[in-house]
Amino acid sequence: MSEFQLFFILGTEHILDINAYDHILFVIALSAVYQATDWKKVLILVTAFTIGHSVTLALVALDVFSVNSVWVEFLIPVTIFITAAFNIWRREAYLSADMSKLNYYFALFFGLIHGMGFSNYLKGIIGKETSILEELFAFNLGLELGQVIIVTAFMVIGYLMNKYISISRKDWILAISSAVAGIAITLMIETKFW
Repeated sequence: MSEFQLFFILGTEHILDINAYDHILFVIALSAVYQATDWKKVLILVTAFTIGHSVTLALVALDVFSVNSVWVEFLIPVTIFITAAFNIWRREAYLSADMSKLNYYFALFFGLIHGMGFSNYLKGIIGKETSILEELFAFNLGLELGQVIIVTAFMVIGYLMNKYISISRKDWILAISSAVAGIAITLMIETKFW
């Protein structure tokens, strides 16, 4: 297996790892306001998250700065909670206008924080190679694929719930975002740093 394949698989597994479900929750919170017909918007959304994630992965791996993992582990569920709470607060606006553009900024900015959460581990795996660009690129492509898998499954479930159980979009946003916010609160309590 080539280095590229190894890091591609590592990136995919990172986002799909059920034991590190914080990333899955964040992607679901971001996607909760979209419908299956919005797949292009969702693709842009996960790409914005990947870009943010990639920036901090690269900066930490290149020793531009270091991060305190205790803070980052607390901030990750905070970003999940903020995204879910905003969905709940603005769910009516999502139905009448395209308020979802704000989610692109959430994805990009909060992706920076989520990237820090895995950066020290990735830095240890990459080591002191002269060039880490190929490994970072492969990892982030794998990350993107993992997110597309999550979003596709989530959008299919949302479509089926709407079609066969007649759950309204407003109720779907409220139910999913409330569940994600509740889990995020639990994670914040578990990872509090004080």
